Amino acid sequence: MAVHTSGQSVAKAAEPGRARGRRRDTAGAPGKLRRALSTHWYAWTMVAPVVIVIGVIIGYPLVRGVYLSLTNADERNVERSIGVNHLPATYEFVGLDNYADALTGSQFLDTLGWTLVWTVSCVAVTFGLGLTLANILNRRIAGRSFYRMMLILPWAVPGFVSVFAWRFLYNEDNGLLNKLLAGGGIDAVPWLNDPTWAKFSVIAVNVWLGVPFMMVALLGGLQSIPGELYEAAEMDGANAWQRFRNITMPGLRSVSTTVVLLSTIWTFNMFPVIFLLTRGGPGEATQILVTQAYKFSFEISPRDFAQSSTWGVLILVLLMVFAAVYQRVLRKQGETW
Repeated sequence: MAVHTSGQSVAKAAEPGRARGRRRDTAGAPGKLRRALSTHWYAWTMVAPVVIVIGVIIGYPLVRGVYLSLTNADERNVERSIGVNHLPATYEFVGLDNYADALTGSQFLDTLGWTLVWTVSCVAVTFGLGLTLANILNRRIAGRSFYRMMLILPWAVPGFVSVFAWRFLYNEDNGLLNKLLAGGGIDAVPWLNDPTWAKFSVIAVNVWLGVPFMMVALLGGLQSIPGELYEAAEMDGANAWQRFRNITMPGLRSVSTTVVLLSTIWTFNMFPVIFLLTRGGPGEATQILVTQAYKFSFEISPRDFAQSSTWGVLILVLLMVFAAVYQRVLRKQGETW
C-alpha cells in the first residue's frame, strides 16, 4: 500500500514538469519560426515572390477547377456578357455526380485505357532507345561529339515545329514516307487516317521527341560510374552482359528512377503531339485524357466546363497516386527519392 501511494506521489510530482515541458514546446514553435525568419530573412524575401506567383498561377486555377467539377457549369449557365447585357451565373452545386458519371461511363474508362497504353509504350521505348544510345555515345568512337549534337537536335527544336514536320511526313497523298514506299512498289499507308496506324504514328513522334532527354540524362549517369569497376570486372572474366547487368544498371538506378517518373508524367499529359498531329482522331482513336478534357471545354457545344474540370481533377489524382506508389516501391527497394 505504501509503495502504491509513493508511486502516485511521484506521478503527481512529475505532472507539473511535463506540463511545463509541453508549454515550452508550444511556446518554442513560434520562437523557432521567428528566429528562422530573422536569421534567413533574405532567403525568405527572395522566395516569397516565387511562392506568391506559383500560388496565383497554379493554386487559383486548381481550386477553381475543383469547385467547377462539383457543379453543372457549362456554356449556357456561367456568368457572361452578351452585348451590353450581363447575365449572372445560374449553375448549381451537384456534389460528386460528375465524378460518378465519369468513373461509371465508358468514355472515361476507354480513354484511360488508351492513355495508359500510350504512356507505357512511349516511356518503355524511349528508355530503351535512350539507354542504348547513351551506352554507344559513352564509348570512344570517332565523331562522338557530332553524333551527340545530332541526337540532341529533336530536343532543341520547338515541339510544335517537330509535330508539324511529322504531320507533313505522314501525309497520305504527298508525304515523304509514302513517296518512299511508292518508290518500292508499296501502297500508301494511311498513317493518320486509320485508327491502328494513327496510334503507332503518335507513339513514334513522341518517342522521337523524348529520346534526346532520356539519352542525355542516362549518359550523365553512365559517366558518373567509376571506370575502375568495369576494369576489375573484366579482369575477373565478366562478359559484356554481366558488366551491364551488375555494374551499369545498378549504377544508373538513381538516375533511371527519376527520368522514368518525369517521362511518365510528361507523356501522360502530352497534349501537343496528340492535338497537333491527329486532334484525337480518327474518331476518338488517339484521344488521351488531357485532350478529351480540352475538347469538353473548347470544342463541343455547349462547352462543358464541369466535365472538363472533373477530368482534370481525375488526371491530377491519378498522377499523384502513381507518384505515391512509385515512391513507396523505391523505398522498399532501398532507394530514396
